[in-house]
Amino acid sequence: MMRTLFYFFFTILIFTSCKNEKKINIPTPKQLEQNILEKIAYAHGYENWNTIKQLQFTFNVDRGDNHFERTWSWRTKNNDVLMMTTEDTIAYNRKKMDSVAKKANGSFINDKFWLLAPFNLVWDKDNITYKHVQESEAPISKKPMQMLTIVYGSNGGYTPGDAYDFYFKDDYIIKEWVFRKSNRKEPSMVTTWENYKDINGLKIALDHKNAESNFKLFFTNVKAINK
Repeated sequence: MMRTLFYFFFTILIFTSCKNEKKINIPTPKQLEQNILEKIAYAHGYENWNTIKQLQFTFNVDRGDNHFERTWSWRTKNNDVLMMTTEDTIAYNRKKMDSVAKKANGSFINDKFWLLAPFNLVWDKDNITYKHVQESEAPISKKPMQMLTIVYGSNGGYTPGDAYDFYFKDDYIIKEWVFRKSNRKEPSMVTTWENYKDINGLKIALDHKNAESNFKLFFTNVKAINK
């Protein structure tokens, strides 16, 4: 009888321990080796990026009654880019750009950054400084979150010296962010990161909205092709 009771309580203890373990976000050995930039990038599927051969997406902005959009097709391995708008279609290679291509590429950098900012934390690591704060308040939801601030170097690139504040919880998925032009104290833009979709292993936030709900930046027709 005592042996039966001991087995019963021992089983309950194991079950309870296992159940409690599921509630604890225990980092893997790989996660322990990663810095905060890598943790955010990998939480958004960065480990699958090298399998993607072509990325297609339409960048949309609704501001009041005005709508703007442009569509991109990017062959990631050889850097061929196709931009399509209602006014024009431009094809170029990012390794060989004339003045027209450079202007289009500025738009590509902007649109791609909104789509893949978590990956840029790794891609741009040699051109940024960063600070990680464990406890902060998200600007729109006012919820407690972690905050990562990055500041781009003052030389090179399309927007040197700009700063971004990323807000996220323990899963490292971005929920909100702040853009501060030229690292000014006051925000230039504040939006959400929401409506996440898993697109061939990449976790993409399709919608970004401001607190006043009069601005929405969103993505449609997103395809990550690995064939």
